[in-house]
Amino acid sequence: KSLPEESHLANDDNGTMTSSLDKVNDAMTLMPQEPFHKGQNLNNGMQTIDKDAFYVNQREIEAHQINLQNLCRICGGSFKNDPCKRNHPVHGPVDDEMQALLRKKERKATSWPDLLNKVFKIDVREDMDTIHPTNFCHNCWSVIQRKFSNVPCEVYFPRKGTMEWHPHSTSCDVCGTSSHGIKRKKQDPSPQGGKRLRIIAERARKVMYARSQKQVNSKNIMKKITNCKKIHLSTKILTVDYPVDFVKSISCQICEHILADPVETTCKHLFCRLCILKCLKIIGSYCPSCRYPCFPTDLVNPVRSFLSILNTLAVRCPVKDCHEEVTLGKYSHHLSSHKEKKE
Repeated sequence: KSLPEESHLANDDNGTMTSSLDKVNDAMTLMPQEPFHKGQNLNNGMQTIDKDAFYVNQREIEAHQINLQNLCRICGGSFKNDPCKRNHPVHGPVDDEMQALLRKKERKATSWPDLLNKVFKIDVREDMDTIHPTNFCHNCWSVIQRKFSNVPCEVYFPRKGTMEWHPHSTSCDVCGTSSHGIKRKKQDPSPQGGKRLRIIAERARKVMYARSQKQVNSKNIMKKITNCKKIHLSTKILTVDYPVDFVKSISCQICEHILADPVETTCKHLFCRLCILKCLKIIGSYCPSCRYPCFPTDLVNPVRSFLSILNTLAVRCPVKDCHEEVTLGKYSHHLSSHKEKKE
């Protein structure tokens, strides 16, 4: 083809392309804008739903926190079950009664987190108010008290039995059972022995009970013989709550008072001089503890180190309106000062 014809064809193609583009633009302007507006409405609706859900969650969390204030941090029990409504702060200082008991046991603890960690193995220092209660019940307080006062405890909280707290959820145990408290997981019952083992254990228990009764009766007889209640000091006036075995080692095997003028037998048992001499005279020449032959001439003084330990023990003066603490070695001098005041 010649050049003029080619230029003419190119101009025709450009014209068709421009006309097609114009048609597309017209079609875009004629298209309805309803889907765009519908998308905006949907977004606005979702935002309002999210706001409502946020406010609902906030209200549920606030209600959850209020319910937590009525539950014990340790056992999950409700404070409403206690008629006196007694509770103690988890992060607060130790109260005066518990502080006095710890001082008697020579323990040092000024805050509840330390005691809770020692007794229940629970670390409350990293607790969150939205998940964990901030108080514990008086029943758990009494468990701590019995723990440090050597009193048998009827309520026992094993390591796996303490409460495990979780954040608020749709199936929240706290919000559903806040009035009655949360039940801990039940422990699997220990398998009991057979019938034969139970019979053997029952017989052994009866034999031990009969022996203990005989020992108690013999001790009561010897106490009546000595009759030293008004002369010797009771172990209850010791200012420190010593272990039971230590208290037995410093007390007479007959009257169970603190040793006064102690003497030692050939079988290494300790008695007050007055008590053992009375028993040897009435019962016979044998040791009241082990029935080993014993005579008044066999009695010797204990070693000096034991006597020095005995004399350094701190006791509380039993005289009325006198709460002074003195050592056992200086007690007689302290008692004579009271007699001088009376005179």
